[in-house]
Amino acid sequence: MAFKGEVDLVLMLMLIAVICFSFLPTPQAQLQVGFYDTLCPAAELIVRDEVQKAMNISPGAASGLLRLHFHDCFVRGCDASVLLDSTANNTAEKDAPPNTSLRGFEVVDSAKSRLEEACFGIVSCADILAFAARDSSVLSGGQSYPVPAGRRDGRVSVSQETFGNLPPPSSDLNQLTQIFANKGFTQGELVTLSGAHTVGGSHCSSFSNRIYNFSVTAGEDPTLDPTYVTQLQQQCPQGGSNASLLVPIDPISPNTFDSSYYTALLANRSLFSSDQALLDSDATSGQVILYANDTDLFLSDFAAAMVKMGQLDVLTGTNGEIRSNCRVTN
Repeated sequence: MAFKGEVDLVLMLMLIAVICFSFLPTPQAQLQVGFYDTLCPAAELIVRDEVQKAMNISPGAASGLLRLHFHDCFVRGCDASVLLDSTANNTAEKDAPPNTSLRGFEVVDSAKSRLEEACFGIVSCADILAFAARDSSVLSGGQSYPVPAGRRDGRVSVSQETFGNLPPPSSDLNQLTQIFANKGFTQGELVTLSGAHTVGGSHCSSFSNRIYNFSVTAGEDPTLDPTYVTQLQQQCPQGGSNASLLVPIDPISPNTFDSSYYTALLANRSLFSSDQALLDSDATSGQVILYANDTDLFLSDFAAAMVKMGQLDVLTGTNGEIRSNCRVTN
């Protein structure tokens, strides 16, 4: 049986512990699947509908939205900073050289406009990007996956921050591995996420060096299939005016989300040096072969890698804001 003094001491210690605990930093709120189920039940349906509309007009819209999400998450985390417009005093991410060819902004704008009417001030632009990227792959034939939500939008977008965070198309395997490692991804996940190139296209300027001026001694990259080089040179004549032409990155099935990108790699039919680089080690080339022969495995791995990427340095809780217009801060 405890004495009164002992009981009082225990109570006092418990009170001190509670007071001290109340001053400890609370864990950051986590993303969760179904975040908008009660806050804005139609949120994901609205985004999917806008993605579908865009793809009905142009199947290439899928790759644009996937790329938007990737370029957003690899700079400052998934905070929709890539959507912010430049101002008189600041050049934003979207106007940096790696991002000037980005597409899909108008799809995000349309989704945001409808969401603001349906549930004002609830759905973040960062979550719209995550939903749209998922829907783009699924509507192109990929595997669906639940998207944890609850991201908030950042207030800062600086063009210079794209350098070093976004891999240029000329990257070698070591450079790619380091850039992805800086974001917490394994080399295997690098190979997986590169599979997003199974849809979409690229402008001639992004790979012309590989078919004309690869080195001092060779006009074309010797790793490329010669027949493919001839085809690319016909599409992108040297000094030509095909600046707006989009050449399929995956020459086999450019509008279908499958593993044919890896099949094309093994046939030495890749547009970018950064794609060809995936064949430069036993580990990465082995994974390329695996995916080329097992589409289901690739689609499953890709879905998991996208969920992981969508959680890069997110803002949650009271951090950031919910923009009413994705192009400007509130």
